[in-house]
Amino acid sequence: MDSTQIAIRSAVFVHGAGGGGWEWTAWARVFAAAGLSVAAPDLRAAPAGLAATTLADYSAQVAGWLDALARPRVLVGASLGGLLAAMNAGKADALVLVNPMPPQGLPDAPQRPAVVPWGRSASLAGTRAALPGADDAAALFAFRRWRDESGAVLNQAQAGVALARPSAPVLVIISESDQDVPPQVSIDLAKTWAATAWPVPGGHVDPLLGRDAPALAERALRWLTKSRL
Repeated sequence: MDSTQIAIRSAVFVHGAGGGGWEWTAWARVFAAAGLSVAAPDLRAAPAGLAATTLADYSAQVAGWLDALARPRVLVGASLGGLLAAMNAGKADALVLVNPMPPQGLPDAPQRPAVVPWGRSASLAGTRAALPGADDAAALFAFRRWRDESGAVLNQAQAGVALARPSAPVLVIISESDQDVPPQVSIDLAKTWAATAWPVPGGHVDPLLGRDAPALAERALRWLTKSRL
């Protein structure tokens, strides 16, 4: 893709709970190849430890990442990262939200312990089941990198966060077989925010790690070229 066609100069990618910036490897490569400056850092635990980490701690990190990159800039977030992106919408010129945890919360989700042991309890079989659209290599790549997560962060996100409708253009990518964030929840969010909605095949993490992730990233770049930024 010709980088001269891209109005956006920078992209910040925010990963989901229990993951890391590695989730965005395919997307980051596509955006960087188009000439954008790209950042996909890992969210970090607070100095007091993972159990003491809050949603506000993570949101402040995202704000700092954005401040370090030139505008116009797009903020791309998946799952918990999608909510964090929405919380920082005022610092972005466009948002791409992939199966985002919704601002209204997920009231049926279970309460989490202080530390959710996703890294310690991960299995290759479970990872494979969660990534129906990925190949075996991608599933193994993910299995080796899951990490534990703050229960307080997840409980706060599941309870909901009061957010205004973003003023920047918003794209919501919705996995049709998502078992974590019901697709209808994402469809409703897109309608409420007058956002562009793209239903895509696969499960919760497939847009990032599935076989079609590079093509979906290219498609998102094309959407950015057509958005009024």
